[in-house]
Amino acid sequence: MDARAAAARETYIPAIAADGSLYRMEKMAAHRAGARHLAISVFVMDGDALLLQRRAASKYHCGGLWANTCCSHPDWGESVQAGARRRLREEMGLDLPLTPCGVIDYRADVTDGLVECERVHVFRADARASALRVAPDPHEVSETRWAAIEDVRRDARAHPLAYAPWFRIYLDRWEELGL
Repeated sequence: MDARAAAARETYIPAIAADGSLYRMEKMAAHRAGARHLAISVFVMDGDALLLQRRAASKYHCGGLWANTCCSHPDWGESVQAGARRRLREEMGLDLPLTPCGVIDYRADVTDGLVECERVHVFRADARASALRVAPDPHEVSETRWAAIEDVRRDARAHPLAYAPWFRIYLDRWEELGL
């Protein structure tokens, strides 16, 4: 199934009500409405080097942009930790132990009128780049690369439109991520 077809199928994610309780919401409806919802972001690190992914051009938003190793949503009824491990396997072909780091909220306009309004649970995995076999799903990821985080920050300032909006926010709020 290609990424557009996968995005078109109904997927339910945990949205966050004003009182903090969770409720079930269809993923695309959450993005169209800008509803606050749970999300996960994984950073696979080798020292100060981060494994980046370039989102597949066919993704339903931000196709072709660079982002952190894995960013997605837990499914309704799935824990954030289980969702992070599942999506890391699905997107990058990696099964690594994850360490919970921080939780941050942000809101960002993304392509095609969609809005990410997320409470992101951040996870870190440590691995040696030379020993890691990255096997990205081509419907999710078109390219990967390792880069020192300071080099990524510098490049994102010089070429912001090459990076996903949420990733630029992460770079600006790096200390809050708890990585």
